[in-house]
Amino acid sequence: MQASEIPRAVAAAKSTASSVGLTAEDAIILQDSNRLTLRLLPCDVLVRVAPVAHQAAQFEIDLAQRLADCGSPAAVVEPRVEPRVHQRDGFAVTLWTYYEPAAPREIPPADYASALGRLHAGMREIDVPTPHFTDRVEQAQQIVASRDRSPALTDADRELLANTLRNLRRAVLERGAAEQLLHGEPHPGNVLATTNGPLFIDLETCCRGPVEFDLAHAPEEVGDHYPGADQGLLRDCRILALAIATAWRWDRADLLPNGHQLGPQWLSQMKTALNRTTP
Repeated sequence: MQASEIPRAVAAAKSTASSVGLTAEDAIILQDSNRLTLRLLPCDVLVRVAPVAHQAAQFEIDLAQRLADCGSPAAVVEPRVEPRVHQRDGFAVTLWTYYEPAAPREIPPADYASALGRLHAGMREIDVPTPHFTDRVEQAQQIVASRDRSPALTDADRELLANTLRNLRRAVLERGAAEQLLHGEPHPGNVLATTNGPLFIDLETCCRGPVEFDLAHAPEEVGDHYPGADQGLLRDCRILALAIATAWRWDRADLLPNGHQLGPQWLSQMKTALNRTTP
């Protein structure tokens, strides 16, 4: 989120909480990316604030409710208020349960894999319209193809990114793996270590694809503990997911803090991963 918008977003979060009977005197910023995540006190509620055009908020609430009904390890909305999106001062505001972090905060790979497997099992019980993982690839390809959107990319790096996105998209599809509803980005930043075990958050990234596409976002050791994972497909998905994320970081409109610094770093990691797979 733009720094100039943060004070307004915090005010929108506080006023929304107050409007539903929650006392919100202090706000602690937990995460700032395409939306702002806050902990409000003393009501102890987690609030997510995004521009009102952010249309996935109600989808995320509904999916979280359905996953909770399946017993899946996903964070739930704040039970003291109606599960809906609040609009205030140009922002979409949602209220969620705040979970105290467990110690240690690093989730063991076997526990991470088990939780992700249970999330996938719950998602197989849910039928909702979602994008396909290839839609993510196409969005990244559009950034790379447009010099206006990614002016800092050199010609050589632009060609490498374009070829990687195209070739690995085809390679993943040609494996013909079973597909299902996925979290979309279950990386460590989107899984909480709580006293109740790992819980996944940020369901707005849901898409359809092979489970290996989800595993590609988790630490490498997690894939070793996920039953039935196709390790060859997982390798391709890891590089593909990295290429997608790298393309987004070169977008001149990227809102991720330090995103433009991460672009060259991730591009270098992608090149290293490609070199390892080259005979």
